[in-house]
Parts: sequence; structure tokens; C-alpha cells
Amino acid sequence: MVAMGFLIFAVFAYCLGSINFAILFFRLLKKGDPRAGFSGNPGVTNVYRQAGWPAAALVLVLDVGRAAAVSALAVVLFSPPAVAWSGLALICGNRYPCFHQFQGGKGVANYLGFSTVLVPAGALAACIAWGLVFGLMRLPFIASFSMVVVLAGATIFRWADSPLAIAGTAATVLFIVFNHRTNIAEFRRKIRSRETRSAGR
Repeated sequence: MVAMGFLIFAVFAYCLGSINFAILFFRLLKKGDPRAGFSGNPGVTNVYRQAGWPAAALVLVLDVGRAAAVSALAVVLFSPPAVAWSGLALICGNRYPCFHQFQGGKGVANYLGFSTVLVPAGALAACIAWGLVFGLMRLPFIASFSMVVVLAGATIFRWADSPLAIAGTAATVLFIVFNHRTNIAEFRRKIRSRETRSAGR
């Protein structure tokens, strides 16, 4: 019975995650599809590039708020392992949304919102880490990785006595890293290009 309840909730979390606010917001403003420009990712950073800070802030608040609501409900209904794996279901929906041709975001804002309920202090530290790393490197995806690492560390510390919850957290982090594989490949290409130019001087 508990397993069935979790499966139903996981599907519910996936479906909520599949609602992409960036795509809906662009449709409302008749701006087309955010996936058609720049990185092709319908997330906060790409919304900022195409529509400015106010639109990006709105999408961020909606993403974080939706994820926080799912997390709060999961905490009430389930034990830590089920909560952790519910988070993965939510982010799977964000990445592969059934309502938007299975082409969605990368899950960072949703992971922030989901974790804020679990580890509020960790979420604050993660936001500070994002700001510091972005200020130093000017690379949103590297800053996002720093945020995810801090969130995961805080969550694992909270659930230190629950291996299944830690496994769910680790799976979520690995999935988010996988979602950024194009960014990683492009970053490595640029590094190699700089090294080649330096060697040729």
C-alpha cells in the first residue's frame, strides 16, 4: 500500500514538473518558444537572455515554489527515502516534460526549491555559493553545479542515517550533471582550444 502511494505520488510529481513555466510564459506573451533561442534550454538563464530579468525572476519563483510545494507534501506523506526519490521524479518531469514534447529544462531551480523545504540553511548557502562562483567565472552552469553540490551535501548530512535517501539524492545530482553534458562538452572544447592557441605561440 505504501509502495503504491509512493508510485502515485511520483507520477504526480513528474506531471507537476512537466509544467514548464518558461514555455507557458513565452506563449502568453506571444514570444514564441524559449527553446528556439540561445542555449535552447527553457530555464531561468535562457529566459533572462531572451526576455530580461523580470521574466527570469518570475520563472525562477514559479519553479522554486512548485518544487517546494511538492517537497513539503512529500515530507508530510513519506519517509526520507521516498521524499528523495520523489525529488528525482519531479526533476525528471522538468527535464522530459510530457506536456512539452519531452524537451525541458535541466532541473537546477527545481532542485533548489525542493531542497529549500528540507534544508533551508543549506539552500541559503547554496545561493551564496552560486553568486560567488558566478561572480568569479561568469559561467551559469558551473555556478549551478556549485549550488547543487552544496544542496546535496546539506541533504545528505540531514539524511546521514538513511542510505536509500542518500542514494536518491545522489541519483538526482548525477541526473542534473547528465543534463548539463552539452555545457560540459562545450566548456572542455573551449579549454582545449585555448591550450592549443597557447601552445602555438
